[in-house]
Amino acid sequence: MKHRLIALLIALLTPLAAAGQQGTFVVRSLTPEVALTAARAALEHCRRNGYQTAVAVVDRAGLPQVLLRDRFAGAHTVDGAIDKAWTAASFRTPTATLAAETQPGKPMSGIRALPHVFAAGGGLLIEAAGSTLGAIAVSGAPGGEADEQCAAAGLKAIADQIEF
Repeated sequence: MKHRLIALLIALLTPLAAAGQQGTFVVRSLTPEVALTAARAALEHCRRNGYQTAVAVVDRAGLPQVLLRDRFAGAHTVDGAIDKAWTAASFRTPTATLAAETQPGKPMSGIRALPHVFAAGGGLLIEAAGSTLGAIAVSGAPGGEADEQCAAAGLKAIADQIEF
């Protein structure tokens, strides 16, 4: 009886083990054109509200695809936008959420000490059909909430292009 049980378990688990050992996987990415459309829409939203900002779109690994900086945006906004986008993509969470969860005294507060982490509002994930495609972030508007509204305008501009 013991041998039959073992044989049955092996027979049931073998297909699961084989399926988990595939040598490749498929990853979806934004085209540069779609990334640029998102960045332009975010920048335009900021301009309409009187904000001079920088906008970054990164791929799922956090590598920049597009960076736009308005003519009067501060020099700090370039790194700010890239780092917020990297943070959103890396942690797979909006940066405003991460900002709240990493406050001093919270269990995840140490995350703020990692290089390139920018835990402030303005970075949003770009997702479609349950897959993370990248992130978009804005820096330079008066506060993280305003940055996030501009980034959300970028997402809205590409929503119909990325659904699959």
